[in-house]
Amino acid sequence: MIIWINEAFGSGKTQTAAELNRRIANSFIFDPENAGDYISQNVPTGMLKNDFQDYPLWREINYAMLKHIDSEYNGTIIVPMTIVEPAYFRELTGRLQNEEITVHHFTLCASRKTLLKRLRSRGEREDSWAAQQIDRCLSGLQQALFQRHLDTEALSVEEVSEAVLSSLGWPQST
Repeated sequence: MIIWINEAFGSGKTQTAAELNRRIANSFIFDPENAGDYISQNVPTGMLKNDFQDYPLWREINYAMLKHIDSEYNGTIIVPMTIVEPAYFRELTGRLQNEEITVHHFTLCASRKTLLKRLRSRGEREDSWAAQQIDRCLSGLQQALFQRHLDTEALSVEEVSEAVLSSLGWPQST
């Protein structure tokens, strides 16, 4: 089983994933950004893309890795990854679901003001790549495909994790 945590940058996906990992016995955090970093560092400059999700290879690698881990690992896979392009999300999660792999998707939400405040608190400037993506993310994540929303505006990481677990019908563990 996969729990996919999606968000506009600054909504708390990394912290929520870590908290879920702490609470869910036999869970593992899979970071799709690692494949993006690898690809970006190993292609000629002229082939570089602004967003590594635009590489079909990035989507293929992550699909293959998640499928492999799910087939060999008897636990929960937690994926903290922002994806707002519906075709890319369907390509990854749809293929996994076609393989009968359960994917539970959650979109963490907060206001633009809160997102900018959170990004600044972690050292990002208002002109950082993550900050520049806020409007695109907020708009994209309103699409029906991403509609399992959790408002993180006034919730602690622990409360967001509890909401995810509750939505899954899992007992709250500490």
